[in-house]
Amino acid sequence: MSTMDEVVDGWLKHRLVVHDLLEVVGDEHVDFKPWEGASTLGELAVHIATSMDMFVKLVKNGKFAPPQEEKDFKTIQDVREIVQKYTEITKNDLRSLSKQQLTDEVEFNRDIAPGSFWLSNAIDHEVHHKGQLFTYVRMAGAERVPFFMKHPSELK
Repeated sequence: MSTMDEVVDGWLKHRLVVHDLLEVVGDEHVDFKPWEGASTLGELAVHIATSMDMFVKLVKNGKFAPPQEEKDFKTIQDVREIVQKYTEITKNDLRSLSKQQLTDEVEFNRDIAPGSFWLSNAIDHEVHHKGQLFTYVRMAGAERVPFFMKHPSELK
């Protein structure tokens, strides 16, 4: 297994739990937000998916481009499909990264760091928001939630 395969597998152990969390809520929760001014559950899930895509494309292309706008969802199934789409895109983009792209320095928010730093930052960002999604799902009434990450045998 290559180093990038290990990175992808490590990331998927978290991302696939986002998929699982979206399975325990229904359409009535797509617009749930725990306080005024917060993102909705649907917006948070889409943010997780599009932000990771943005960071991987930053490393892949060597320059920043804002995340894709994905606001055209009405149901939780729409959100699931958006997250699934970005999971596949991101998985393929991650696997295509070269060692050079991981060591090349890239600018983001007036900070310059190697691509590997931005990938690590992206995964941490996703894990942070996944924790928020756990809270949203619980507040929406879900009694059974998945473990916080997949075990290696669950990726096969």
